[in-house]
Amino acid sequence: MKLFSIEEANALLPFLRVSLQKAQAERNAIRQLAPKIRRAQEKALLGGGAPYGPAFVRHVIRYQEVAHAIHSTGVIVKDFDIGLCDFPFYLDDHVVYLCWKPDEERIEWWHELDAGFAGRQALYK
Repeated sequence: MKLFSIEEANALLPFLRVSLQKAQAERNAIRQLAPKIRRAQEKALLGGGAPYGPAFVRHVIRYQEVAHAIHSTGVIVKDFDIGLCDFPFYLDDHVVYLCWKPDEERIEWWHELDAGFAGRQALYK
């Protein structure tokens, strides 16, 4: 597990904003195409194909690439739909998560590993 400093985590925010937007766009495209793919599979002999198949696969691959790029930084995405991200951080002799979502200017929250979003506490008092 990579441990972040507050400065390192904040430095990743521009990358995360762009990457999360890309991931959300790909997920939306996948969600829109998925019912069409299911209908084509149900009607086709041996699972068949659909004209949307190649586009669906491209969106899945691009989504996986973006998710992998984010994950490779050490950031933990808890929710791609809202862009909720955690950064492992050492605070008061134990590891916690710095917590951030794209509508926040910078990282200002943290929570215990088992507390989740509901347990967020202000980093600066």
